Amino acid sequence: MTPPVIPADLAAWLDAHDAEAMAELHAFLRIPSVSARREHAANCAAAAQFVADALARLGFAVAVEPTPGHPIVVGEWRHAAPGAPTVLIYGHYDVQPPEPLALWTSPPFEPAERDGRLYARGSVDDKGQLHLHLRALAAHLAVRGTLPVNVIVVAEGEEEVGSEHLAPFIERERARLACDAVVISDSTMFAPGIPSLLSSLRGMAYVQLDARGPAGDLHSGMYGGAVVNPAMALARLLATFHDADGRVAVDGFYDAVRPFPEAVRAQMRALPFDDAHFMAETGVDALGGEPGYTTLERLWTRPTCEVNGLLAGYTGEGAKTVLPAAAMAKVSCRLVPDQDPDAIVALLRAHVARHVPPGVTVEVTALHGGRPWRAELRGPIVDAGRRALHAAFGREPVITGEGGSIPVVGDFERLLGAPVLLMGFGLPGENAHAPDEWISVDNYRRGTRAAAALLDEYARAHAGAG
Repeated sequence: MTPPVIPADLAAWLDAHDAEAMAELHAFLRIPSVSARREHAANCAAAAQFVADALARLGFAVAVEPTPGHPIVVGEWRHAAPGAPTVLIYGHYDVQPPEPLALWTSPPFEPAERDGRLYARGSVDDKGQLHLHLRALAAHLAVRGTLPVNVIVVAEGEEEVGSEHLAPFIERERARLACDAVVISDSTMFAPGIPSLLSSLRGMAYVQLDARGPAGDLHSGMYGGAVVNPAMALARLLATFHDADGRVAVDGFYDAVRPFPEAVRAQMRALPFDDAHFMAETGVDALGGEPGYTTLERLWTRPTCEVNGLLAGYTGEGAKTVLPAAAMAKVSCRLVPDQDPDAIVALLRAHVARHVPPGVTVEVTALHGGRPWRAELRGPIVDAGRRALHAAFGREPVITGEGGSIPVVGDFERLLGAPVLLMGFGLPGENAHAPDEWISVDNYRRGTRAAAALLDEYARAHAGAG
């Protein structure tokens, strides 16, 4: 097959309008669209309008759809040749809170370029990656006056707070959003210069454990040794979640796990990953986890059960000899296909009921859940993604996994029945939820070209598969 290249007409237009693209992206990044805080509701609305205006300038039919939270922007362009497929491009305009502000080298909402990186909150997660798709669409329409496929753009403002209103919106608007493929750029490449197609995401079951004992805090000298300490009881309970080898010891936890194909595991083992570098990056002197798997396999293909937070008793300066009345733990389980978050919560509740000691009660409250996802890695959209990334980066993409969760991916597949292509342009260490978030300027530019090429490649691949 002919090696893929970026169409010369699109590449020339993108080069000529690069300064315009960067100025527009800077303006987008200046909007402090922090979805987690009520005081930024107007800013989230402004960011939604920014996306809507950008799409309207391209000739899209645009609607800013209200929700009980932040609005969802839907742009539609349906003028492709008869028989052309429809692609839905998803991204989010909301961002994480910027704190702690003192750790930013430059203000979080004042974009700044340093050493080939564009620093700002939202630069990579996800405004920069959403914006590069808008520029790819602009290139097609400016040069050719048309698109090779029909396109729907969906931009939401609640991804960073759980996308509570997106799935109901997709379900309600299923006919309007019907498409042949979904494209999402909200993930990272494996390493600089190594383009990646994301093949899997872990799901989530997140619970809070509240252990309660005496009616109030007690003097540890007067009551300690006779009254059961909820903090100690909770600590012992949490210790029962794993066996001595690091496997989750909750009965039935692994029953629904669908093993990854050996061919996919072999590709993961072949990636240039170094445990020593990983340990240095994370500041640890040893790694743990489930036996029999490499570090990447543990991160991408195996489920986990982790304590995310603990609270009990007196934690201020100095000493206070208190036997606490209550203790709390936050626990998250990362899930893989075909684990169900509701079923995992039920297993956790049963495990806690079996292991809670007399003298305390432990309540398990489900806080958040999301299903795991795994791509089929075949079909026209995957073929198109491979060729588009090859054209932009000069090499075949690698297949990667992701230890985190993007629940909307499974929602799109489940509700629209369309395959999802995860084609991200972030990089490891980009501080997506931390101070000094950045995106590689070169990756932004290459990503724009890959997104432009994807539309051509998908039109051809879809026609060839028909």
